[in-house]
Amino acid sequence: MIDLYTWTTPNGRKASIMLEECGLPYTVHPINIGKNVDQFTPQFVKINPNSKIPAIVDSDGPDRRPIAVFESGAILIYLAEKTGRFLPKDPRARYAALQWLMFQMGGVGPMFGQAHHFLRAAPEKVPYAIERYTKETRRLYGVLDGHLKTQDYLAGEYSIADIATYPWVARHEWHLVALTDFPAVKRWYDAVGARPAVLKGMAVPPPPPG
Repeated sequence: MIDLYTWTTPNGRKASIMLEECGLPYTVHPINIGKNVDQFTPQFVKINPNSKIPAIVDSDGPDRRPIAVFESGAILIYLAEKTGRFLPKDPRARYAALQWLMFQMGGVGPMFGQAHHFLRAAPEKVPYAIERYTKETRRLYGVLDGHLKTQDYLAGEYSIADIATYPWVARHEWHLVALTDFPAVKRWYDAVGARPAVLKGMAVPPPPPG
C-alpha cells in the first residue's frame, strides 16, 4: 500500500495521476498547504524535510522495507521503475521521456507557477513580474506546441513526461493562455485529459469545502 500526501495543486496531481495510471492501491492524506500548518508537522517533515507536497510512503519499497519519496519528478520515476510503466526501457526513448520531464520540472512548473502567483496571489500588481512570467509562459507553450506538431506525446509514446506536464497546462486560464493559440498543445491536452486515470487523478484530493 502507498500513502500519498498531497493537495489540490499541479505538482500534487502528478502523483495521483501516476498512481491511477499504474493501478496501484493508495491512501490519500490531504496536506492543506493553504493553512501553512499541515506541512510543518513533525510527522510530515520526517517524510519530506522540505515541507512540500507531494510525498509518498511505499510500505513495499525496493528492499521490501518502507521508503519515503518526495519531489514530484522523483515520485514519477520511482513509480515508473516500480511498475515498469510509462518510462521506456529503450535508452533513446527513456532519455526522451526524462528530458521532457526535466523540461517540466525546470521550466514549465517554475515559470507557470510564477505567472500564477503574480497574476492571482501577489498582494499588489507588479507589472514587470507579470510581463516577465507571462511572456516566458507563452514562450514555453510555443516550445511545447512546436514539438507536439511532430508527435502525439512529448516522448513519442505516453509517459511520465505527459503526466508531469498535463496538470500545469490544465491551469492555462490561470496564466491567461488560450489553448486555441497553440493547436498542437490543445490536441495533446484533449487526448491526455480524456484518459480515465487522468480524470480520476485530477480529482485527488477533492477540493476543500467552500
